[in-house]
Amino acid sequence: MRSDIQPNELAFSTKEVAEEVGIATPTVRKYSQILERNGYEFLKDGDRRIFVQSDIVALKALRDTGKPLDDTAKDLVHQQKERLEESNEIEIALPNTYENLPEDSNQLKEFLKFLANELAATREMNDRLTNDMSQLKTTVSRLQQDHHVISSTIGNSTQKTNAKIEKFAEQQNNNYETLLQLEKQKSELLQKEIQDMRNEQKKEWGLQNDFNKRFEEAIQKPKVKKGWLFSIFRK
Repeated sequence: MRSDIQPNELAFSTKEVAEEVGIATPTVRKYSQILERNGYEFLKDGDRRIFVQSDIVALKALRDTGKPLDDTAKDLVHQQKERLEESNEIEIALPNTYENLPEDSNQLKEFLKFLANELAATREMNDRLTNDMSQLKTTVSRLQQDHHVISSTIGNSTQKTNAKIEKFAEQQNNNYETLLQLEKQKSELLQKEIQDMRNEQKKEWGLQNDFNKRFEEAIQKPKVKKGWLFSIFRK
Protein backbone atom coordinates (compact mmCIF):
# COMPACT_ATOMS: atom_id res chain seq x y z
CA MET A 1 0.00 0.00 0.00
CA ARG A 2 1.21 3.51 -0.80
CA SER A 3 2.62 5.14 2.33
CA ASP A 4 1.59 8.65 1.28
CA ILE A 5 -2.14 7.88 1.67
CA GLN A 6 -3.71 8.96 4.95
CA PRO A 7 -6.05 6.53 6.81
CA ASN A 8 -9.09 8.82 6.46
CA GLU A 9 -8.30 10.18 2.99
CA LEU A 10 -11.24 10.29 0.57
CA ALA A 11 -11.26 7.81 -2.32
CA PHE A 12 -12.86 8.41 -5.72
CA SER A 13 -14.16 6.14 -8.46
CA THR A 14 -13.25 6.54 -12.16
CA LYS A 15 -16.59 8.23 -12.85
CA GLU A 16 -16.15 10.67 -9.97
CA VAL A 17 -12.61 11.50 -11.12
CA ALA A 18 -13.88 12.13 -14.66
CA GLU A 19 -16.41 14.64 -13.29
CA GLU A 20 -13.83 16.26 -11.01
CA VAL A 21 -11.13 16.61 -13.68
CA GLY A 22 -13.60 17.47 -16.46
CA ILE A 23 -12.63 14.72 -18.88
CA ALA A 24 -14.34 11.62 -20.22
CA THR A 25 -14.15 8.30 -18.36
CA PRO A 26 -12.11 6.62 -21.17
CA THR A 27 -9.65 9.54 -20.97
CA VAL A 28 -9.19 8.89 -17.23
CA ARG A 29 -8.29 5.28 -18.03
CA LYS A 30 -5.93 6.41 -20.82
CA TYR A 31 -4.08 8.90 -18.57
CA SER A 32 -3.88 6.29 -15.78
CA GLN A 33 -2.32 3.76 -18.15
CA ILE A 34 0.25 6.34 -19.30
CA LEU A 35 1.16 7.10 -15.67
CA GLU A 36 1.46 3.39 -14.77
CA ARG A 37 3.55 2.75 -17.85
CA ASN A 38 6.07 5.29 -16.56
CA GLY A 39 6.13 3.85 -13.03
CA TYR A 40 3.26 5.66 -11.24
CA GLU A 41 1.56 3.71 -8.43
CA PHE A 42 -2.23 3.69 -7.92
CA LEU A 43 -4.07 2.24 -4.97
CA LYS A 44 -5.98 -0.79 -6.30
CA ASP A 45 -8.80 -3.10 -5.26
CA GLY A 46 -8.01 -6.09 -7.43
CA ASP A 47 -7.81 -4.70 -10.98
CA ARG A 48 -9.90 -1.62 -10.13
CA ARG A 49 -8.06 1.67 -9.51
CA ILE A 50 -8.96 3.73 -6.45
CA PHE A 51 -8.07 7.39 -6.86
CA VAL A 52 -7.08 9.82 -4.10
CA GLN A 53 -6.57 13.59 -4.21
CA SER A 54 -2.91 13.39 -5.29
CA ASP A 55 -3.95 11.19 -8.24
CA ILE A 56 -6.52 13.78 -9.31
CA VAL A 57 -3.79 16.43 -9.24
CA ALA A 58 -1.63 14.22 -11.48
CA LEU A 59 -4.47 13.68 -13.96
CA LYS A 60 -5.13 17.43 -14.11
CA ALA A 61 -1.43 17.96 -14.84
CA LEU A 62 -1.67 15.56 -17.79
CA ARG A 63 -4.83 17.32 -18.96
CA ASP A 64 -3.21 20.77 -18.90
CA THR A 65 0.31 19.89 -20.07
CA GLY A 66 1.75 21.33 -23.26
CA LYS A 67 4.50 18.70 -23.42
CA PRO A 68 4.23 15.09 -24.60
CA LEU A 69 2.16 13.04 -22.16
CA ASP A 70 4.96 10.57 -21.42
CA ASP A 71 7.35 13.39 -20.47
CA THR A 72 4.80 14.89 -18.08
CA ALA A 73 4.04 11.42 -16.70
CA LYS A 74 7.76 10.90 -15.91
CA ASP A 75 7.85 14.19 -14.01
CA LEU A 76 4.76 13.17 -12.03
CA VAL A 77 6.28 9.77 -11.23
CA HIS A 78 9.43 11.50 -9.97
CA GLN A 79 7.31 13.74 -7.73
CA GLN A 80 5.41 10.73 -6.39
CA LYS A 81 8.64 8.88 -5.56
CA GLU A 82 9.87 11.91 -3.62
CA ARG A 83 6.65 12.00 -1.61
CA LEU A 84 6.92 8.28 -0.88
CA GLU A 85 10.53 8.61 0.28
CA GLU A 86 9.61 11.50 2.60
CA SER A 87 6.72 9.46 4.00
CA ASN A 88 8.99 6.45 4.60
CA GLU A 89 11.55 8.63 6.42
CA ILE A 90 8.84 9.90 8.75
CA GLU A 91 7.65 6.35 9.49
CA ILE A 92 11.21 5.16 10.22
CA ALA A 93 11.89 8.10 12.54
CA LEU A 94 8.83 7.51 14.68
CA PRO A 95 10.11 4.45 16.59
CA ASN A 96 13.27 6.36 17.55
CA THR A 97 11.28 8.93 19.54
CA TYR A 98 11.14 6.50 22.46
CA GLU A 99 14.93 6.63 22.69
CA ASN A 100 14.69 10.36 23.46
CA LEU A 101 12.83 9.97 26.75
CA PRO A 102 13.65 12.65 29.32
CA GLU A 103 16.58 11.78 31.62
CA ASP A 104 15.26 13.92 34.47
CA SER A 105 13.31 11.72 36.90
CA ASN A 106 10.62 14.35 37.48
CA GLN A 107 10.11 14.80 33.76
CA LEU A 108 10.02 11.03 33.34
CA LYS A 109 7.40 10.76 36.10
CA GLU A 110 5.32 13.44 34.42
CA PHE A 111 5.69 11.65 31.11
CA LEU A 112 4.69 8.30 32.64
CA LYS A 113 1.80 9.98 34.46
CA PHE A 114 0.66 11.42 31.17
CA LEU A 115 0.84 7.98 29.56
CA ALA A 116 -1.10 6.45 32.47
CA ASN A 117 -3.80 9.07 32.13
CA GLU A 118 -3.99 8.47 28.40
CA LEU A 119 -4.26 4.71 28.96
CA ALA A 120 -6.95 5.24 31.60
CA ALA A 121 -8.87 7.52 29.25
CA THR A 122 -8.50 4.97 26.46
CA ARG A 123 -9.68 2.16 28.77
CA GLU A 124 -12.66 4.25 29.86
CA MET A 125 -13.51 4.99 26.25
CA ASN A 126 -13.30 1.29 25.41
CA ASP A 127 -15.60 0.50 28.32
CA ARG A 128 -18.07 3.09 27.09
CA LEU A 129 -17.90 1.73 23.58
CA THR A 130 -18.45 -1.79 24.90
CA ASN A 131 -21.42 -0.59 26.95
CA ASP A 132 -22.80 1.31 23.96
CA MET A 133 -22.43 -1.77 21.77
CA SER A 134 -24.25 -3.86 24.37
CA GLN A 135 -27.06 -1.31 24.56
CA LEU A 136 -27.16 -1.15 20.79
CA LYS A 137 -27.48 -4.92 20.54
CA THR A 138 -30.28 -4.84 23.13
CA THR A 139 -32.04 -2.09 21.22
CA VAL A 140 -31.70 -3.96 17.93
CA SER A 141 -33.05 -7.11 19.56
CA ARG A 142 -36.04 -5.20 20.95
CA LEU A 143 -36.66 -3.58 17.58
CA GLN A 144 -36.60 -6.99 15.94
CA GLN A 145 -39.08 -8.31 18.52
CA ASP A 146 -41.28 -5.24 18.07
CA HIS A 147 -41.10 -5.71 14.31
CA HIS A 148 -42.15 -9.34 14.71
CA VAL A 149 -45.05 -8.36 17.00
CA ILE A 150 -46.15 -5.57 14.64
CA SER A 151 -45.92 -7.88 11.63
CA SER A 152 -47.93 -10.56 13.45
CA THR A 153 -50.52 -8.00 14.56
CA ILE A 154 -50.85 -6.60 11.07
CA GLY A 155 -51.16 -10.10 9.66
CA ASN A 156 -53.86 -11.06 12.17
CA SER A 157 -55.70 -7.79 11.62
CA THR A 158 -55.56 -8.32 7.88
CA GLN A 159 -56.97 -11.83 8.22
CA LYS A 160 -59.75 -10.62 10.52
CA THR A 161 -60.55 -7.73 8.19
CA ASN A 162 -60.66 -10.04 5.18
CA ALA A 163 -62.92 -12.44 7.09
CA LYS A 164 -65.25 -9.57 8.03
CA ILE A 165 -65.29 -8.33 4.44
CA GLU A 166 -66.11 -11.81 3.16
CA LYS A 167 -68.85 -12.26 5.77
CA PHE A 168 -70.31 -8.83 4.99
CA ALA A 169 -70.24 -9.59 1.27
CA GLU A 170 -72.00 -12.90 1.90
CA GLN A 171 -74.66 -11.17 4.03
CA GLN A 172 -75.16 -8.53 1.35
CA ASN A 173 -75.51 -11.23 -1.28
CA ASN A 174 -78.06 -13.10 0.86
CA ASN A 175 -79.99 -9.87 1.48
CA TYR A 176 -79.95 -9.14 -2.22
CA GLU A 177 -81.28 -12.61 -3.02
CA THR A 178 -84.02 -12.21 -0.38
CA LEU A 179 -85.04 -8.80 -1.68
CA LEU A 180 -85.02 -10.12 -5.23
CA GLN A 181 -87.28 -13.00 -4.21
CA LEU A 182 -89.65 -10.60 -2.39
CA GLU A 183 -89.79 -8.31 -5.39
CA LYS A 184 -90.51 -11.30 -7.60
CA GLN A 185 -93.37 -12.37 -5.32
CA LYS A 186 -94.75 -8.83 -5.22
CA SER A 187 -94.58 -8.66 -9.01
CA GLU A 188 -96.45 -11.95 -9.33
CA LEU A 189 -99.15 -10.80 -6.87
CA LEU A 190 -99.48 -7.49 -8.70
CA GLN A 191 -99.80 -9.25 -12.04
CA LYS A 192 -102.45 -11.55 -10.54
CA GLU A 193 -104.40 -8.59 -9.15
CA ILE A 194 -104.19 -6.82 -12.49
CA GLN A 195 -105.44 -9.96 -14.25
CA ASP A 196 -108.29 -10.31 -11.75
CA MET A 197 -109.25 -6.68 -12.32
CA ARG A 198 -109.17 -7.25 -16.07
CA ASN A 199 -111.39 -10.33 -15.71
CA GLU A 200 -113.78 -8.41 -13.47
CA GLN A 201 -113.84 -5.54 -15.95
CA LYS A 202 -114.53 -7.95 -18.81
CA LYS A 203 -117.35 -9.46 -16.78
CA GLU A 204 -118.81 -6.00 -16.12
CA TRP A 205 -118.49 -5.14 -19.79
CA GLY A 206 -120.27 -8.39 -20.69
CA LEU A 207 -123.16 -7.67 -18.36
CA GLN A 208 -123.38 -4.11 -19.65
CA ASN A 209 -123.41 -5.30 -23.26
CA ASP A 210 -126.05 -7.90 -22.42
CA PHE A 211 -128.19 -5.24 -20.74
CA ASN A 212 -127.79 -2.87 -23.68
CA LYS A 213 -128.75 -5.63 -26.11
CA ARG A 214 -131.93 -6.58 -24.21
CA PHE A 215 -132.80 -2.92 -23.80
CA GLU A 216 -132.54 -2.36 -27.55
CA GLU A 217 -134.61 -5.47 -28.23
CA ALA A 218 -137.29 -4.35 -25.81
CA ILE A 219 -137.49 -0.93 -27.42
CA GLN A 220 -137.85 -2.39 -30.88
CA LYS A 221 -140.76 -4.77 -29.83
CA PRO A 222 -144.39 -3.48 -30.03
CA LYS A 223 -146.03 -2.41 -26.75
CA VAL A 224 -148.06 -5.40 -25.56
CA LYS A 225 -148.97 -4.47 -22.10
CA LYS A 226 -148.30 -1.98 -19.42
CA GLY A 227 -145.10 -2.46 -17.49
CA TRP A 228 -143.18 -3.99 -20.37
CA LEU A 229 -140.20 -1.70 -19.71
CA PHE A 230 -139.69 -3.11 -16.23
CA SER A 231 -139.71 -6.68 -17.41
CA ILE A 232 -136.25 -6.36 -18.90
CA PHE A 233 -134.75 -5.68 -15.47
CA ARG A 234 -136.18 -8.92 -14.10
CA LYS A 235 -134.28 -11.09 -16.43
